[in-house]
Amino acid sequence: MRITPAHLEAKQWGWRHATRKDFALRGLDFDIQPGEHVLLLGASGAGKSTLMAGLAGVLGGSDEGEQEGSLTIDGIEAGIARGKAGLVLQDPDSQIILERVGDDAAFGCENLNIPRDEIWRRVRESLNLVGLKDIDLDRSTRHLSGGQRQRLALAGVLAMQPGLLLLDEPTANLDPDGVVEVHDAVRDVLARTGQTLVVVEHHIDVWMDLIDRVIVIGHPDPDSPVGGIIADGSPDEVFGRYGDLLAGGGAWVPGRAIPDRKPKDNVSSGDRPALITEDLSFGRGTALGEHIDLAFQSGEVTALMGPNGAGKSTLALTLAGLLEPLSGHVRVRADIADGARGDEPNRWKSRELLGRIGMVFQEPEHQFAAPLVRDEVAIGPKSMGADDAKAYAIADEMLERMNLSRFAKANPYTLSGGEKRRLSVASMLASAPKILVMDEPTFGQDFTTWTEMVDLIAGVRDRGSAVIVVTHDEALVEALHARRIMFGFAGE
Repeated sequence: MRITPAHLEAKQWGWRHATRKDFALRGLDFDIQPGEHVLLLGASGAGKSTLMAGLAGVLGGSDEGEQEGSLTIDGIEAGIARGKAGLVLQDPDSQIILERVGDDAAFGCENLNIPRDEIWRRVRESLNLVGLKDIDLDRSTRHLSGGQRQRLALAGVLAMQPGLLLLDEPTANLDPDGVVEVHDAVRDVLARTGQTLVVVEHHIDVWMDLIDRVIVIGHPDPDSPVGGIIADGSPDEVFGRYGDLLAGGGAWVPGRAIPDRKPKDNVSSGDRPALITEDLSFGRGTALGEHIDLAFQSGEVTALMGPNGAGKSTLALTLAGLLEPLSGHVRVRADIADGARGDEPNRWKSRELLGRIGMVFQEPEHQFAAPLVRDEVAIGPKSMGADDAKAYAIADEMLERMNLSRFAKANPYTLSGGEKRRLSVASMLASAPKILVMDEPTFGQDFTTWTEMVDLIAGVRDRGSAVIVVTHDEALVEALHARRIMFGFAGE
């Protein structure tokens, strides 16, 4: 595959989203030479994804926001440098568009008006590059594993033959095997194409062997036009010279110890579990798990772990009363069910779930229901009978703890991925549920916000709630001393 690596340059570049008063980032100056491999770091909300979107040319025009300075690829404004950059996002489901593998890999090329025969040559070459050579082009994209789906998204980008490869937390939602698959695919691609690479990832150890430069951006100062980049150099230079500064700003600095949040003694409710399953079979039409008997105790964190596609999220929704069991039962303890219709959450009305069972979805947008961030967090307390003063006092406290206070009047959908995740957790914790089910609560978090999330979960646990977490985050499991339940695929 013949690719000309791209040259990137920013001169006092900044961007303000149309719905925001302050700039997402500003004052950026950098010169990335063709073929360089750059790790882009910064605290959650510092503007990393905004910069990636700017380089990919998908920020939109003046009606979508305000630009300062210039951002160019090979001397062309990034917003009009069509086909020069390819962006791979953290969630492959947000990029996979079509039903068949071949059609999806060809989608980008079709939009560039590349001749049909050349498209399919590129598709086969790209699938080979990412290790999907033996995948049938007619295979349904729905039947791929998480790692395969992310590699398909990468293949679709490579087929366009961009000089710049942009990876925005591409392993955030993957199991350990999927992380290795994507890392190795990118390594092989870079060795064969020589592309310029910019990658955003909070868990930076995944990419350190491929990186020759680190750029760190900070939160812009609303009262000053300067700021932007706070460190730029080789990994050894940046982490050696600025390690303490980066750690203080939230970066996952290599070798940094994780917190230890051991459970308090005598928190659980004796031998009476908060929630149990009885001969449970769960799934969406087809069973993903059968004859399951589990117990979840108050004052305990249980981690549901295992490969992508094994059914962890589906089980979580079933435990939270949001999916009907295929057979068997999910039951909660009598004191938790008191006042609801029976002890099976799937038979309850949504109002009966409030204060009893809370669910933090894998996709935060799935639970947003208010136009403003502060109102979103106040929904739960209001629905449980709190007056406005009390509800908003709870909301303000949660926003402060989640480092979201400055977004109180923002639309939830305008937040960054990590900020949306913290908002979804804040809105659920505001209802103080006795059972809390969380699907990947720590993705997209820097070290500071990750630690705050750990502290919040530990606090919920130590106040006597049963916490059930779907996660690939080993550090989270270790910090909370969580009980592990490991998943495999049905029939294995």
